[in-house]
Amino acid sequence: MRIPILKLHDYLLISVQVDLDDQTALQFQEDVLEKIHEEGSRGVVIDLTSVEMIDSFIAKVLGDVVDMSNLMGARVVLTGIQPAVAITLIDMGIALDEVPTALDLEQGLERLQLELEG
Repeated sequence: MRIPILKLHDYLLISVQVDLDDQTALQFQEDVLEKIHEEGSRGVVIDLTSVEMIDSFIAKVLGDVVDMSNLMGARVVLTGIQPAVAITLIDMGIALDEVPTALDLEQGLERLQLELEG
């Protein structure tokens, strides 16, 4: 199963609407990085509103996607993080200190524009 990645100007919009298993998460990581490379994207908004829980492997992959995207020059904003997901990320030591977050996709896009302008 693949997670759809939409292009909007210089940005990629990704709404994760499925339960992430290990294989889907790895495919997602590969797809995001490939799309950033192909499109020359400057920013990525990943909406996690539908994700109610993640395990340690998924948390690590998500952290890696953020780090790798930044290395490729694309700023990442995470939106819609559920309480259980936030707890798992912190418990796993996934350092998202530098990652901007927002409540929803609309606010995430606004935040991304601010990040890239500033």
